Amino acid sequence: MRRIALVTLVVDDYDEAIRFYTEALGFRLVEDTARPDGSRWVVVEPGTEGYGTGLLLARAKGGTQRGRIGDQTGGRVGFFLHTDDFARDHARMRAMGVRFLEEPRHEPYGTVAVFQDLYGNRWDLLMLRP
Repeated sequence: MRRIALVTLVVDDYDEAIRFYTEALGFRLVEDTARPDGSRWVVVEPGTEGYGTGLLLARAKGGTQRGRIGDQTGGRVGFFLHTDDFARDHARMRAMGVRFLEEPRHEPYGTVAVFQDLYGNRWDLLMLRP
């Protein structure tokens, strides 16, 4: 086994999720395929194709899944978005309306700031020290 290819992120609406991840975060839309049951297979990924883990944007089905939208990790940071230029990406994301929950901070391992996606899931924007 070489890597985790996809992680499912439960969303409320495919199109609003695609817009957020592609426009606000700069991800690429890899696939958007209709399925026979009326759902869609929607995959977005950051960076270069095949380099990182993609997100499978899965529209919630039923009350239990809808209740998990925005809180898939119990309020913890559950997703980590690495960057090679923190200042550039932080400024671009803020300009696109991404909500950061803190100012950037410098840790022994790198520069980091927690932000929320459009549903409230917590992410780290992180630039590791070389």
